[in-house]
Formats: sequence, C-alpha cells, structure tokens
Amino acid sequence: MESKLVFPRSIRYLFAVAEHHSFTRAAEALHVSQPTLSQQIRLLEEVLHVQLLDRSGRNVRLTDAGEVYLHHARRALGELEAGTRAIHEVQDLSRGSLRLGMNPITEYITTPLLEDFVARHPGIAMSAVEMSQDDIEAGVAEDQIDIGIVFSDTFSSEGRSSEIDKHTLFVETLNLAVGKGHRLAGRRTPLSASELEKESLVLLNTQFALRRHFDLYCLEYRIAPHIAIETNSLNMLVQSASLGRLVTILPSSISEAQSGLYSVPLLPQLPHHAIALICHKGAYKSAACQAFGEMATQWSAARYQALQQRLGDSSLQADARARARRGEAHGGGRGRRRQPLTARARARLPGNASNRRPATSEACCEIGVVVAGGEKASFRHRPVLCREPGVYRLGGKHP
Repeated sequence: MESKLVFPRSIRYLFAVAEHHSFTRAAEALHVSQPTLSQQIRLLEEVLHVQLLDRSGRNVRLTDAGEVYLHHARRALGELEAGTRAIHEVQDLSRGSLRLGMNPITEYITTPLLEDFVARHPGIAMSAVEMSQDDIEAGVAEDQIDIGIVFSDTFSSEGRSSEIDKHTLFVETLNLAVGKGHRLAGRRTPLSASELEKESLVLLNTQFALRRHFDLYCLEYRIAPHIAIETNSLNMLVQSASLGRLVTILPSSISEAQSGLYSVPLLPQLPHHAIALICHKGAYKSAACQAFGEMATQWSAARYQALQQRLGDSSLQADARARARRGEAHGGGRGRRRQPLTARARARLPGNASNRRPATSEACCEIGVVVAGGEKASFRHRPVLCREPGVYRLGGKHP
C-alpha cells in the first residue's frame, strides 16, 4: 500500500471547518479562497479513504470518522508545533516564544515581572492572555499555554492536579476595599460578619479563584453576602468601589496601590492566598519557559525583601511617633526646646550641684527629664536610678 503524506495545513483547514460549520466562514478566518480550502479537505479525505465532513445539511458537521480523526490529529499537530518551537528556541534565548495565562488579579500583580523579563530577553515573543482559573488550568494541561500564573491553594478540578506542577511565589492577604466617599473609609476597627452582610458588594464571578476564596470564607462563617454586581473585570471592581457606594475584595498589594481606595479590616480575617506558577507535568519546557521560572523566583524573593524593608521602616516610624506622643504627654511639647535651669532653680534642687551628691531619679524627675547614659526617662514613669552617681544633666549642661 502506497503511503501518502498528510500535511499540517490540511489538518488546520479541517479544524477551521469543524469550528465554523461552514467552508465560507472557515476560508475567511484562514484568509484563503474557498476553492483552495475545499480542495485540501477533499485531498485529505482521499488520502484517508473516508468522508470526514457531512455536507448535506445547511451547516457542515463532522462525521463519526471525522470526530475520531480530529481528536488524534489535534494531539499530533500539538507535537509538531512543539517540535518547531524546540528548533527555534536556542539556549541563549536570542529567539523563542512564551505563552502565559493569567487571571485579572495575577495579571495586575505580576505585570512588573513580565516587563522585566521582556527587557532582559527582547528576542522572546511573549503572548499573555487573560482568562479564568479554570481556563488557565485547562490550557496548561492541554499544552495551549506554557505557564499559568494562578492562585495555588486549590485546583478547580481534582483531575487537573495530577497533570500540573506548581511553584508558589508568594502569599497575598485579602482586604475589603472601599472608595473615599464610602462611610467605612478610614475605619480602623474591624467590620463584623453581621455588618458585612449589610454592605453591597462588587465581586469577580465564580470562574475566578479570588471569588471562590471569598465564597468559602462566607460558607465557613455562615455569612450571607449581598452581591450587587458580578464581573470578570478587575478594572470594573476598582472603578465601582472607588465611586463610594460598593465594597469589593482585593489583594492588599492592589488596594494599597490605588489612591482612591481604602482598606477596611474584617473579623474574622479574610483568608490569605498564594500566587503560583503552574505548568504541564512532564511536558517539554522551552528555554524561555525555564528562564521565566528562574526569574520569577528571583523576583518574588526581591519583592519579599522590599516588603520586609517597608514593614521595618513603618515600625520605626510608628516607634518615633509613639515617642513623640509620650514627649507631648509629659509636657515637653513636640518641637519645643527645653531651657537650661537658672542658678536659683539649681540651688533649690535637692542634692544640688554644689554638694555633688548623687542625683536620684526623684531629684531629676522634678524637672521632667533625667538623662542617664544617653537615655531619657519621663517623670511619669517609675523611678529609675541614674547610671553614673553624682552626675546628672539638666537642660543640656553639666553642673
């Protein structure tokens, strides 16, 4: 039996006709003439000695043989495309491609990572598609995308978890977010579950992991939320909340970056979630795919260090503000310079300088401050002995 070659072009033509149920619409989508497309399908049927399409009705549809063939042809075509990518993706990353799938939340959070990768590897053609978590997992499992950036706590399908490898980048906290015109803006005390039920919410729809996190939270604490708007757009979440009437749920890194939004604490706290990379387990990983994974790991580590630095700076600022408040409470007044004591005032002090007696904390506290080894102690605090007997500093001078 003489073997005949089947070219990928003929298979792609068959895919298009099966998708559009029309030779005319398929030809338009492929930017070829209808006679050319029809001829290629006929040749394919002659090679296979079977009818693949039923042309008798108003709409063209696959025959039973066509359904079976298309299933195997799709897998074969995927392998051919993987081979083509492997040829062009050299180890020095001068050429190649990278297909990413992200949901609206992970897209916003990881955009700086994507920008850094493109700047470092300008020869890599990146395709980033926004989709739901379900579609990302399906795309990774079916090799339609190389890497998905998702919420890693749970997979939407138990069957998918065995097909997918994941690598956690970092953990995000969730916050209630409101606009500056909302009555909860600036509130510091946590909102209770019963109070949350009275608020109108704008949320992502149930295809997105962020929404599923919130739904599980409500189920656990028996909360019946009032959901006014469901959407698949992060921009609509932010804009709707910013108008001041609706409340939304956002990762802290997003809500804090929006000047028109205010975070509101909730009790019990909203769950944390992890941002992770997922890829097809055991599948070929291109040089670009491996480079992106390594860069994402470095980026998340740098992001964590920057966060710790900000938290440390905030803690230092809070300590400084607390010390300033204590100074004001003790009568010093913020920004007021203490005046040196006059000779008459010094003479009235118990254990004054002329006697050179050790200065006790009680003697020093009568003027509001004692300096011992460089440490200031308020007169409202419990008595503290000076570290150097016989030496005390008043108004910045030694007697």
